[in-house]
Amino acid sequence: MVKIAVKSLGLDELAPFDPQRKIIEYNIEAANPANAKKLIKKNLADFADETASESPAPGGGSISAYVGALGVSLATMVANLSSHKRGWDARWEEFSEAAERGQKLKDALLRAVDDDTDAFNAIMAAFGLPNGTPEEKSARKAAVQAATKKAIEVPFRVMRESLESFEVIRQMAETGNPNSVTDAGVGALCARTAVHGAFLNVKINAAGLDDKTFAAQVVAEGEKMIEAADVAEREILAIVNSKI
Repeated sequence: MVKIAVKSLGLDELAPFDPQRKIIEYNIEAANPANAKKLIKKNLADFADETASESPAPGGGSISAYVGALGVSLATMVANLSSHKRGWDARWEEFSEAAERGQKLKDALLRAVDDDTDAFNAIMAAFGLPNGTPEEKSARKAAVQAATKKAIEVPFRVMRESLESFEVIRQMAETGNPNSVTDAGVGALCARTAVHGAFLNVKINAAGLDDKTFAAQVVAEGEKMIEAADVAEREILAIVNSKI
């Protein structure tokens, strides 16, 4: 799109047009050090390398969020393809709405990739606080507990958003472009992985939380979401397999 604009507007007639230098949004992004540290700003190879490195983060929580984002992205792709399928012109609004919903879920899950790693880093920072005096011990304990609760809330949100994505995935498996039905099937596989993976992080962090009432509540709700995800994946794959 940028290349088309450069040519159509004649921006490279006098000298080569470098978008990274000339487009203000690119400069703002490059000048912000925080952007360089964001996992979702990395390319696929760098993200995989960072995950494979000796650094403990990104870990399973961030990967679960990313897998969830990929799953609903596949459903969104099917919606977009379906909206342009020949002979389906009257259905463009139906698929446009599905694509918009999928896009919002994808964006939310991508944000959770960094949120999960930030939550882990906050726990590590809390454990690194001074622990000498009674006051310091009390402050450190409070910080650890607050960070732990956050580290539960982020993957729990990933579970909820990934479970919601099944609705878009199912819709595309049932009524989307039949040539892309297997893409919806892979999306279902990804969504289930995201729900299960995030739940592992919920459980391990809940075990270290002093607020046992809150911990028990999220684990109980998480178990229900696990069951719902398993059922949704199984039903969607049955739809997919019936069409191939």
